Amino acid sequence: MEIREKARTFAKAAIEKQKSAFIRWGIMADWNNCYYTFDGKYEARQLRIFYQMYDKGLVYRSYKPVFWSPSSRTALAEAELEYNPEHTSRSVYMKFPLRAPSPKLASLLDGATPVSVLVWTTQPWTVPANQAVCYAPQSRYAVVKCSTSGDRYIVAADKGPSLASALDTTFEVISTFSGEDLEGGACSHPLVPGKVSPLLPATHVTVAKGTGLVHTAPAHGMEDYGVAAQHSLPVDCSVDEGGLFTAAAGPELESKAVLEEGTDEVIKMLQSVKSLLKEETLIHSYPYDWRAKKPVIVRASKQWFVKISDIKPAAQEALKAVKFIPGAALNAMTDVLERRPYWCISRQRAWGVPIPVFHHRARDECLINSQTVEHVAKLVEQHGSDVWWTLPPEQLLPKEVLSQVSGPDGLEYLPGQDILDIWFDSGTSWSCVIPGADQRADLYLEGKDQLGGWFQSSLLTSVATRGKAPFKTVMVHGFTLGERGEKMSKSLGNALDPDVVINGGQDQSAEPPYGVDVLRWWVAASNVFTEVTLGPCVLSAARDDINKLRNTLRFLLGNVAGFAPDTDSVPVDRMHVIDQYMLHLLQGLASKVTDAYKQYDFGKVVRLLQAFYTRELSGFYFSIIKDRLYCEKEDDPKRRSCQMALAQILDVLVRAFAPILPHLAEEVFQHLPYGSEPESVFRTGWIGTSSVWKKPGLEEAVEGACAMRDSFLGSIPGRNAAEYEVAIVVEPGLLFEIMEMLQAEETSSTSQLSELMMASRCTLLAQEPRQRPAGTTELAGTFLINLEGGDIREESSYKVLVTPATQEKCPRCWKYTAESPDTLCPRCAEVVGGV
Repeated sequence: MEIREKARTFAKAAIEKQKSAFIRWGIMADWNNCYYTFDGKYEARQLRIFYQMYDKGLVYRSYKPVFWSPSSRTALAEAELEYNPEHTSRSVYMKFPLRAPSPKLASLLDGATPVSVLVWTTQPWTVPANQAVCYAPQSRYAVVKCSTSGDRYIVAADKGPSLASALDTTFEVISTFSGEDLEGGACSHPLVPGKVSPLLPATHVTVAKGTGLVHTAPAHGMEDYGVAAQHSLPVDCSVDEGGLFTAAAGPELESKAVLEEGTDEVIKMLQSVKSLLKEETLIHSYPYDWRAKKPVIVRASKQWFVKISDIKPAAQEALKAVKFIPGAALNAMTDVLERRPYWCISRQRAWGVPIPVFHHRARDECLINSQTVEHVAKLVEQHGSDVWWTLPPEQLLPKEVLSQVSGPDGLEYLPGQDILDIWFDSGTSWSCVIPGADQRADLYLEGKDQLGGWFQSSLLTSVATRGKAPFKTVMVHGFTLGERGEKMSKSLGNALDPDVVINGGQDQSAEPPYGVDVLRWWVAASNVFTEVTLGPCVLSAARDDINKLRNTLRFLLGNVAGFAPDTDSVPVDRMHVIDQYMLHLLQGLASKVTDAYKQYDFGKVVRLLQAFYTRELSGFYFSIIKDRLYCEKEDDPKRRSCQMALAQILDVLVRAFAPILPHLAEEVFQHLPYGSEPESVFRTGWIGTSSVWKKPGLEEAVEGACAMRDSFLGSIPGRNAAEYEVAIVVEPGLLFEIMEMLQAEETSSTSQLSELMMASRCTLLAQEPRQRPAGTTELAGTFLINLEGGDIREESSYKVLVTPATQEKCPRCWKYTAESPDTLCPRCAEVVGGV
């Protein structure tokens, strides 16, 4: 109980720390109503799911080899392992004397010369538990003679040369035969006098490594256990919970740690009986306990298992109705599920949910039924799972059962001490969050390591009890790497703390504070479905992106000041063409952004937004509307048209990035110059656009003018466009009619065409002028009009005649349209005079 109390205190503190971090990061949730796996109601639901599965025959108790952590003294599931690629093992080549050759093999041997089976293993400590040697029946084998010792060995035919090289000798092939010919043969156990190790066929044996003949210890290998089950071999385990040999292993080995001095002793024993041919060091990937960071072993013990084979077909079928992001994750999860032989769900720990089973004092019997489990579940629901350890056993059983299991010496059954695997804890979370029989979560989100963990345990428990997956969509992300692509981990000390990214480190010149939104923007911009890099360069780039966005927002906010949408709006069809064009682009942006969010493609959202605010807004629209915004009358319909477009752009833009940059979005909404009390952007709905905005024909008008504008601006690099006048000559036809939409009169300094060209004056002509002013530059080009999906196609040529401005610079609007440097141009004079 002391351990459980400390664990609970630790869990609560960790939850509060994580919760405050999530809130700081701008993650929205019902933080006052979270679910906790140690809550009594949650634990009770978990116990009922366990019994449902037990009642269906999907949960059983068996003596099997499982991954075992000597350092934690408990069984582990595969999801609790992490693989150390730099683990060092002491591997050995050893010989098992052939005791009785198979009938077919006997005909190939002279009977007088001894022959041994050659075996290789990376786990010498398991040799005392050997019960057989397995071969591949479809492979070819050979009897070879060692040139150094004269000994004869049986090895896989293809492995002869490489084995001879490994043993610093050469082999002479005496004869070859099929693996099937080994059937019925037997070897002598090298360390247990008189013990026979039969030669047995097995599907897991390959000739890819080793000798093609595999030492088989059913107590210490999953595949070995399968061979034992098939051939009724003993599964004797002489290794205890701490990874030490028991007395059953013999006096030389007793109390020695199997991975340390135990291995050393077994190798010495093999050497003393002349069975050892060679020992070498092997560096390879090996499973470690994810908590203790110490190597695990495979060890047979009595555990509780889920019969995955019975759930697997339904689980695989259920996955077909689940959307995976990215799609490849479906195959990855299916493969992990396919390879999983069984799920060990019992653990030998103090902190956790008890397996609600009572064990007989003397016999290997269990007591569990619907009455006992429901009684325990109700107690747990009311008081929490501590009752399993704090209440007398008599109170853990219902009265009607208690009378049946009480003998003269007291209660015959005692509560078991195993707890449920944490993946069973978390894997039943759907029952608490979405308890309805037909409910499924919209989204499960976790890292790719959970394809064999939480995603899978959630799927198996839900399919087992409800016949369906608990999720509609599964989103699988990769992991964060250092800026040079190196793995980040706490143990390596190179993990980047989000709090340091947000608030800065102790030395803020080296670790500046970037704020939450920079962290969120980096996540959104990254391809999170693979490994992503994080470091100062990446974060600085994200900060620069947001600064550009902030500048865009500042311009938008500043220029909608004095605009009241309810009274100052202009009907869309009466807006300037360029403003209508921007609404057309905005409608397309909103549609693409919405679709990208639906696909959880946040990187696409970022790219769409970046392109829009840097290219369409800052690089194009803002540069051409400043004259209209700053120099027309405040309430001029031209200016109101522009403000209406800016207000719509601001609204769509903020809603579009709000899920990624919630703090910036709220900040903008608090500074909107119109509306009543500021309202949260997240309480006002998603992006709203109008189908009226979609006007594909406008694209031809604006893009045609832009082609001419590009010709003009390209001819005056680095110069101020207002220092020039432009004449555009377009032959009569569709392009000329489109240009007339932008400028009705022949010459204007305030038309939409002149605004777009950014020149001081613009003239639109259907034919070239007879006379050209001195210094005129002629630019020629063509523009292809493509309307109605290609039904209307017309290529027109145009000329742009560029002439230095002939008038003076207006001191107010800075266009070269004034009679003298000291007087206002006609437009500005009218605006100022009317104030």
